[in-house]
Amino acid sequence: MESIILVLFIFFFSLERIVSCGLNELNLRHLLSHKTRTPEFFRDSIDDDTYRKSVSYTLDKVKMTRWSLVYDTFITLWILFGGVLPWLEQWSESYNFNSIITGILFIFGLSVISFLLGLPLEWISIFGIEQKHGFNKMTLRLYIKDKIKGIFLTVLIGVPCLYAILWFMEASGMLWWVWVFGFIMAFQVVMLIIYPLFIAPLFNKFEPLEDGEFKHAIQALSEKIKFSLSGIFRMDGSKRSSHSNAYFTGFGKSRRIVLFDTLMKEMTIPQSMAVLAHEMGHYKLHHIKKMIGISAISLFAGLFFLSLIYDFAPLFKVFGLNMPNNHGALVLFSLLSGTFTFYLKPLYSALSRKHEYEADRFSVKNIGEKKSMEDALLRLTKQNLSNLTPHPWYSTFYYSHPTIMERIQAIRAL
Repeated sequence: MESIILVLFIFFFSLERIVSCGLNELNLRHLLSHKTRTPEFFRDSIDDDTYRKSVSYTLDKVKMTRWSLVYDTFITLWILFGGVLPWLEQWSESYNFNSIITGILFIFGLSVISFLLGLPLEWISIFGIEQKHGFNKMTLRLYIKDKIKGIFLTVLIGVPCLYAILWFMEASGMLWWVWVFGFIMAFQVVMLIIYPLFIAPLFNKFEPLEDGEFKHAIQALSEKIKFSLSGIFRMDGSKRSSHSNAYFTGFGKSRRIVLFDTLMKEMTIPQSMAVLAHEMGHYKLHHIKKMIGISAISLFAGLFFLSLIYDFAPLFKVFGLNMPNNHGALVLFSLLSGTFTFYLKPLYSALSRKHEYEADRFSVKNIGEKKSMEDALLRLTKQNLSNLTPHPWYSTFYYSHPTIMERIQAIRAL
């Protein structure tokens, strides 16, 4: 049985990596074949110099993805077969704590290893690629502060949450997975409420938008769409990056609109209203509820499957663990499940793209004209140096948004 499990894992893991690398290389070659001049569709709105910058930026990111895949493959195999898990098991058990604390130590130890091994790639992305192309505004001091705050929050929130999950697994009998599901869903709802109020302000400064034409336009749009708000805030996104965005966050009375200061500097009021109407559309069209529902179904199915195998001894032995235990089951599930759910990604991407088209239509309908939305998309594309020519297979598999060309064509067809 152990040899069958090992063969199945190696097969599906290898297939996942081959598909990922193949799609990335297709995307790279497709970009190289279109790098000489701005595509015909965009020549009236994007000059050749901006296009060349977007190509250069995308090439660097695609090449980074190539090496990230290789790096992640070796790290994953090292953790699973290099003796990391048995060592962590021995280390966590050496303190002779109860099973729940032992489990927290085991998972905490693996989290520390993963965190440290992830730093080089993150550093290259932020202080290499983003810095090279003029997007990074983060200082080393801010980077370190963010990491310290993140670690503090992980311990403050993550440890009690993990304790509760392990307690449910130990104390709730055969239906532990139902209790864990209910706990996680309740936790997510609570986080939707407290994140914008208490956590996000630890990393960024949020200032109520001052009275003026911009705020009045947002209020008028909100009233027209019947989108209630607890506030409209400007966020100092420029202290980390020159990328632009706008979003709404929160739940119930904590719901608010957040505007990056970079977006407010770069866009006209009509363009900004089109972007905000798009974001409001996601809420009014129940996209968020639908995605939460799909997430809940996925979580429910995943926990049910875990309940079937969490005490299956051969699975643990394949990866060097002596015997089944709750914390080992959680770690193995988190490390292995992605290999088998990888092929669901195009389905999630397709649904997300469908929602984006619907939100674009909602924006155009409520703004009353198409040009502002089209201009806003083009402005964001130029400012963020987005890839204008992704390979169709790559975008179908990975893109949560339609390509910029697909979105503009859909808007023009309305």
